[in-house]
Amino acid sequence: MSEQNIEKEQLYKGVFRAEKKDGTVYYRASLTKNGKHISLGSFPDALQAHRAYEQGLLLLSDPSLTLQSYEKVSPLSFEKWVSLINLRDNGLYIGNPIYLGQQLFYYYLSPHHVLKFDMEDLFYYSSHKIMCRGNHYFVADYGMQQTLTSRYGIKSYGVPGVDYCFVNGDPTDFRRENLQIHNIYHGIRKTAAKNGQYVYTVRIHIRGNYIVGRYATDIEAAIAYNKAIDILHSKGVTSNFTPNYVEAITPRRYAEIYSTLDIAPGILNYEPISPNNQ
Repeated sequence: MSEQNIEKEQLYKGVFRAEKKDGTVYYRASLTKNGKHISLGSFPDALQAHRAYEQGLLLLSDPSLTLQSYEKVSPLSFEKWVSLINLRDNGLYIGNPIYLGQQLFYYYLSPHHVLKFDMEDLFYYSSHKIMCRGNHYFVADYGMQQTLTSRYGIKSYGVPGVDYCFVNGDPTDFRRENLQIHNIYHGIRKTAAKNGQYVYTVRIHIRGNYIVGRYATDIEAAIAYNKAIDILHSKGVTSNFTPNYVEAITPRRYAEIYSTLDIAPGILNYEPISPNNQ
């Protein structure tokens, strides 16, 4: 690059020239607000980086610009747009696309796709990026993808409307008061019986789903699942089942229920093909 072009680039405020390992030149834009250095992103040329810098300054100074003002032609990403407006309106810069409200905060996946959370979750979601696939939301935590619902005690295989529900009918509202969990145990499905009561059906997976039984309460069902695990292990099944932790009753009461529960013949008579095929 000629010295004239380099001097021209240096006229752009908030722009810094950088190179990748392969020698490719790119430009980084940043600004400073209240003593905090804020990166605005990387760009293929100095002019685009400068436009991002100017728009960042405008967002921080013009209250007429809102979250709904964002356009795809903006030199700034939508995530950065949200972060800067939150800094302007609430005095707090958060790298993830979060906007603080009254007693809750909003996590913007897009201008029209917004999740709601309790303030007590702010620290967690400030440092964990939310991803969306279909109607499922995930975060990367310690190198693994975890569903948002699992953070609130809902099993990863939980079915909306069966194992849990959103009280106000809004599946984007993850405030704890809006999450109602119907089933906290493994292997259980709660269904309505003909008499209007509920029945808890227990299934366990061993090269296919096996019915363990149907029970009147979720505690009986949870213990039946554990009993089925014990039976299968005694027969040489080596699958790594996750037992239910039942803390609502005493160990003595647990043992009483355990001893009286009927288990389906399919479990009692199960015969493994071989230890290597479990």
